[in-house]
Amino acid sequence: MIVLDPGHGGRDPGALGVRGTQEKGVVMAIARQLQAELQVGGIYRVMLTRSGDSYVPLRERVARAQTAKADLFLSLHADAHADSEIRGASVYTLSEDASDREAAMLAARENRADATAGFRFAHEPDNVAQALFAMSQRGTVNDSRRLADTIVQSFARNGVRLLPRTHRQAGFAVLTSPDIPAALVELGYLSNPQDERLLTVSQHQIALARALRASVDAHFGLATRKA
Repeated sequence: MIVLDPGHGGRDPGALGVRGTQEKGVVMAIARQLQAELQVGGIYRVMLTRSGDSYVPLRERVARAQTAKADLFLSLHADAHADSEIRGASVYTLSEDASDREAAMLAARENRADATAGFRFAHEPDNVAQALFAMSQRGTVNDSRRLADTIVQSFARNGVRLLPRTHRQAGFAVLTSPDIPAALVELGYLSNPQDERLLTVSQHQIALARALRASVDAHFGLATRKA
């Protein structure tokens, strides 16, 4: 069971592109394309945390994955950056200590999305620490890092532009399930004109979905299906 989490939705549009592109729409389009790619061959069952343009709180997204007994959780996003020259994909896994200041700021922005959309996410450090401990006990942290590495490798093989230090870590609330390997994938920057254009082009969306499918196959030790 693969759970795909298209970020934001409903009253929370997420990042806005220089041409007005809304993150919530871009990531939903790519999530649906990835769902279709994963379902080919009948190896995977796939569920989306939201099926349309609806708002789902972060805690509820995690709960839906847990209820579905997910074997993998991928949260899809397309961020904005103050520097419009910055572009490229990156992958994040959960850590109590952020790998760098930018990762910490991104996690803070994503975690605040609930509050700005009218739902206040309760920051409970003790609970997060307990989740991290439980994850380490079950090997989920290592599995999540391995998943992130396969995504980075798959993106690189498929010509997807990457940020330097592509795999980063921070305290994302949406990644706190203690027993489900999880990664948050930033597919590009809507604040960069080139990335924004690419993220709205069907051919590029398909390429991203196929690269992510290949990474899921690699994570489970399966040969990638022919496109």
